[in-house]
Amino acid sequence: MPQRCSIDQAVDQVLAHLPAHIHMGLPLGLGKPNAFVNALYSRIRALPERRLTIYTALSLGRPPLGEGLQRRFLEPFVERVFADYEELDYLADLRNDTLPANIRVEQFFMQPGSLLHSAPAQHDYVSSNYSHAARDINAKGLNLIAQLVAASPQRPDHLSLACNPDITLDLLPMVARRRAAGETILVLGQVHAELPYMPGEAELTTEAFDLLIDEVEQRRLFCTPNMPVTTQDHFIGLYASALVRDGGTLQIGIGAMGDAVAAALLARQADNAGYRALLEACDLGPWRALVEREGGLDDFTQGLYGCSEMFVNGLLALAEAGVVRRPADEQGALVHGGFFLGPADFYQRLRQMTLEQRARFCMSAISFINELYGDESLKRRQRRDARFLNTVFGMTLLGAGVADQLEDGRVLSGVGGQYNFVAQAHALEGARSILLLRSWREAGGQVSANLYWQYGHCTIPRHLRDIVITEYGIADLRGQTDAEVIARLLAISDSRFQETLMAQAKKAGKLAKDFTLDARFTDNTPERLEAIRSRHAALFAEYPLGSDFTAQEQDLLRALNWLKGKFKLSEMLELGKAALDAPEPEAYPAHLLRMGLDQPQGLKEELYQRLLLAGLQATAPCPAG
Repeated sequence: MPQRCSIDQAVDQVLAHLPAHIHMGLPLGLGKPNAFVNALYSRIRALPERRLTIYTALSLGRPPLGEGLQRRFLEPFVERVFADYEELDYLADLRNDTLPANIRVEQFFMQPGSLLHSAPAQHDYVSSNYSHAARDINAKGLNLIAQLVAASPQRPDHLSLACNPDITLDLLPMVARRRAAGETILVLGQVHAELPYMPGEAELTTEAFDLLIDEVEQRRLFCTPNMPVTTQDHFIGLYASALVRDGGTLQIGIGAMGDAVAAALLARQADNAGYRALLEACDLGPWRALVEREGGLDDFTQGLYGCSEMFVNGLLALAEAGVVRRPADEQGALVHGGFFLGPADFYQRLRQMTLEQRARFCMSAISFINELYGDESLKRRQRRDARFLNTVFGMTLLGAGVADQLEDGRVLSGVGGQYNFVAQAHALEGARSILLLRSWREAGGQVSANLYWQYGHCTIPRHLRDIVITEYGIADLRGQTDAEVIARLLAISDSRFQETLMAQAKKAGKLAKDFTLDARFTDNTPERLEAIRSRHAALFAEYPLGSDFTAQEQDLLRALNWLKGKFKLSEMLELGKAALDAPEPEAYPAHLLRMGLDQPQGLKEELYQRLLLAGLQATAPCPAG
């Protein structure tokens, strides 16, 4: 039987039974027992003769508040949404480069962009496929596993790994073998009151744990609020949805582009006429044969099966709408997932289900989901017509995808499972890898392309190129020559950059000197997309899966993003002009009150007020129709 103890007693037991160097494995994302981790971290920090190495991924923390307008917006929102969520002390030290000398944190995936400037995080990043993480962590000498778990009165002798069976289920057999050889390895759990109990493969008997903290965690679970889905994202999701085959298999990820895919699939099912009309307005012609061969435009009569390392809010919404309803097999699972993370109402909807209903969402080992080996014949039967949809922030014109790391070597996030799914798409009959890419970005008034002639790093090598989608269309790259790959990517690039990219390809000798782009691809502009959007506004919800932002906050976020994209704070002339052209405060009294700028004090706050008013005016939604 496990020893039940307080957090402090659990720390005492760990220090007493483990060697001087503690190697602690923590789940990716949501499943970390933060209170215990902080207590152990604090204790070892004060014991220079002891060492602690933490092996984990996706250490979650509140967004930095920043300064100025950003802080005025974020501070009350963060307080409301994250409430009493306990921050990880080691994450704060990573951000501030103040990690103690006797403690290290090795991560194979990071909260995107959050640790770009952290020297210890960048030094100790481990580039590893998600499916290899358990193997690599075990090889480092793991001797402590600590995890949040869920309990259910209907299952008194069991606990559920709930949000994170992903790596733990793969580690436990390795741990058992090492224990049989005489090693001491402790497994610790703490129940969280708000964590949904996921039955099935995620369940363990209580005997699987050596230590169980008897204080049930009551503080807020970390959540990821739905962010706005832009015009770019909606068009990307629309094209992707047309390549999903009825009766097939779907993998999507977190974020606005994943939400856009889910929204388009929901529209395909619920408003098929409107969905088809929108695609016709986009001129599906160049890709119609591909859609007919690989996907479809009809609603779903058989439904989809979800197989995704991350069980996301979009997959749950698709299941609730009856789009995801094809059971994987006779066991009845509609979705297999390795971990979950999402907005607060995602957890609530799961908690409100019966255990039988939750069993349809089978949380499982990452080795089952991200690889084909092991039960391969079963996986091939289940994963028919699979569509693995992943996002990248850049592509080279020769078909290499960039998703995890900047050209200078700094890691934005990590490889995670993206390579796993791309490789599966090439190994499974009828499967396709689909990379989703915004063709351009804007920052500080500078617009730049996300399609490059060359880039100093890649996540997905070009020999695994398959399908790429931007807001301007679809490029089927599988089995194509280099020249054809370049031509197809140029056809879905933004027209502001086509001539430069074409010239670079010709200079390198990879494109014929007399090559010209078909005229139908030379009007790839945001203005054309906005015109289409205005005629089909019902299918372009800014928050298609719901929002934690109030209506006023949605307006403010739109305005702040506009200001961030359009201006550099150093460009005072342009800022001043925007401020002069702004409407009067009477136009947005409630918005100014929310930002504490209804009665500005001094020149700085007056400038903030005028800039905010300019942003609100520039981004005000157009009237319907």
